[in-house]
Amino acid sequence: MKTTKTALPADRMQTGAQLARGLLNGKALGCLGNGASAEPRHQVRHRSTLSSPSAWEPQQHPSSQRTAANRGAGSAGSPRHRCRGASPGAGPGRAGRDRPAGHRRRNRDPRAAKPRGSCTRELELNTTLRELVIYIVFLTDLCILTFGMVSTDMFYLNKVMSHLFLEPSSSENNRSGFRSIGSRADFWRFAEGPLLDGLYWDKWYNNMTLTLQNNSSHIYYENLLLGVAQIRQLKVRNNTCSIYPYFHTFLEDCYSEYRYRAEDRSDFGLSNESEWKYSSASSLSPWYWGSMGLYSSGGYMFTLPKSKQESMEKLVFLRQNSWLTRGTRVVFIDFSTYNANINLFCIIKLVVEFPATGGALTSSHIYSVKLLRYITYYDYFLASCEITFCLFIIIFIIQEAIKMVKLKKEYFRSAWNWLDLLLLVVSILAIAFNIYRTVEVSLLMEELLSDAHVYPDFYFLAFWQVLYNNMIAVNIFFAWIKIFKYVSFNKTMMQLSSTLSRCAKDIIGFAIMFFIIFFAYAQLGYLVFGSQVEEFSTFQNCIFTQFRIVLGDFNFETIEAANRILGPIYFITFVFFVFFILLNMFLAIINDTYSEVKADFEVIPSQELQIRDLFTQSCSKALVKLKLKKPEKDTNPADESLESKEFSATKRKDISKLSIGDSANEKSQLRLSKPQKEQLQKYSSTEDTESATAQSYVSAAEFQQYTAELEKELKNTNAKLKRIMKSMQQLKDTSGKTAQ
Repeated sequence: MKTTKTALPADRMQTGAQLARGLLNGKALGCLGNGASAEPRHQVRHRSTLSSPSAWEPQQHPSSQRTAANRGAGSAGSPRHRCRGASPGAGPGRAGRDRPAGHRRRNRDPRAAKPRGSCTRELELNTTLRELVIYIVFLTDLCILTFGMVSTDMFYLNKVMSHLFLEPSSSENNRSGFRSIGSRADFWRFAEGPLLDGLYWDKWYNNMTLTLQNNSSHIYYENLLLGVAQIRQLKVRNNTCSIYPYFHTFLEDCYSEYRYRAEDRSDFGLSNESEWKYSSASSLSPWYWGSMGLYSSGGYMFTLPKSKQESMEKLVFLRQNSWLTRGTRVVFIDFSTYNANINLFCIIKLVVEFPATGGALTSSHIYSVKLLRYITYYDYFLASCEITFCLFIIIFIIQEAIKMVKLKKEYFRSAWNWLDLLLLVVSILAIAFNIYRTVEVSLLMEELLSDAHVYPDFYFLAFWQVLYNNMIAVNIFFAWIKIFKYVSFNKTMMQLSSTLSRCAKDIIGFAIMFFIIFFAYAQLGYLVFGSQVEEFSTFQNCIFTQFRIVLGDFNFETIEAANRILGPIYFITFVFFVFFILLNMFLAIINDTYSEVKADFEVIPSQELQIRDLFTQSCSKALVKLKLKKPEKDTNPADESLESKEFSATKRKDISKLSIGDSANEKSQLRLSKPQKEQLQKYSSTEDTESATAQSYVSAAEFQQYTAELEKELKNTNAKLKRIMKSMQQLKDTSGKTAQ
């Protein structure tokens, strides 16, 4: 009997070698033999080349992915995505198929063409390193500017001023200190004693009388008192509160707490001097936020004379004529000094509030600021850093504008872009205020110091200088946070960011539950202990106190003394539920998520080695160009794809063995004619050459993907067979019943 040899179709013959490498087991060969449709070779090649994309590669648009799949891996050599050493049309997906018959393949370096993913990754790494270096220069410049604005001299100047005016001047009369003021009588005692002693230094330590130039005082012999001191008060009108009818016979006057609408602006007392008449302040003067209210910048004010004796007489006169009344709600004492040794202004504001409850509350603000900028050589160096900072901001604005135009709405979906915008806005505000502050100081300095008998209001400049310092502090804080954007290639940083992003939903749900319980306890503490314990006197203090309890800082005795029953119950239940349960739940969420992320990262190739190698190569090239190092032999060419370093030698060996084994199985199961075998061997050798050229290795993820596809097809086939068998059984049963 004569046997006939059946030749395989051309498309199945070409896909045999590739499917032998691409599929996981021999079931695919059976499918091939039974006539199952095979995946085109150029699509398989494209998958193996671009498998397991790195986190550094930007996501491609679906249309571009379809185009790349149609072109095969050879698109890496196209003009749009061309890398060093790549030639157009040299991709492995076109070799042996589009070449005319008889055309001999040219011998090329296997590393001449680089995969598209490798090219994109190298460009991404180079861009990231370049941006990181530029940003480090910008951050260094910003740090120099920030630390150039402050110094330890500011702290010591504030300390000596606090010791002079806030602490008691002698142990004989402790009630004469500023912090010990508890009534109006205590205020006059402080004003006539420690205040004048601190303002006027007219004698040396051995009681020798000093010769003062222009009758000016030097506090601690080093700090020039600028102009004179000013004292200002704010009052409220009578009958600004309601009295219950039963008490009308007992009470005639009623002075409410301070409100701007209840402020008294009418003349009182002798009405012939400025201290008895209301004076409106300029619109630029800031209001003061005190312990009991927000106070305006106007009021009844007077200045102290240049001599100590005249100041004493004026204060005694005002005390005897009741300058402070029942309606007085706050008194401000303002003066400024300048220390030429360290070029610092010290602006001091002492505040005494007289609440409607009676008594007095004291507070103080001492600002040491550098208003005169460019004096020393170091100041001019800081000026050059300021110019550099402005240039950086201009460059960053242009870059962000270009990104906005290109990305449009997609730009605002990245948290890092929002951080960049925040840094730019704060930096622009800081630059604008710095220019405004410099101009204002130069214009006002001569005017403020023109009359030595007038109070120079430096508090306005000092207030905005402090706001400027706070603005710069926030700016440099977020500038340091932005470094995480450039060091995200580090495995630890990636694990941290992945952990936070993955557990964000769980933390939000936990935070809702936590703050419900937390605020419930805060309201309980405020209502139960608010009138007895200072830490619970306001709802805001209750929140801070409970955070202190969580951290272990608490005073149980005061809580127990306020309420002997609810105090211990509140404390024990709060510690149990918040500290032992909720806090540990929060830590459990973080720990579990971190364990999952760490397990996932163990199977993901690290980018640290690639960054390190790229940085080493860049340094070596720079040293060679500077002739500081001899060029090395091309044992490890620089054009080698960084993608090949992602796999260890063991994984490469296993994958190679698997490919060889699959090819052997294919040859043993398929029976081909001699010409077809020669053509298949020729095709296999061409495929091996192309595989070495593209350096594409099938990863474990690709095997899992193919396995999942095969399992899905088998399940569908089994389901169809079950349905057919069920239909046949039903037909058989129906025919049997009909026969009966």
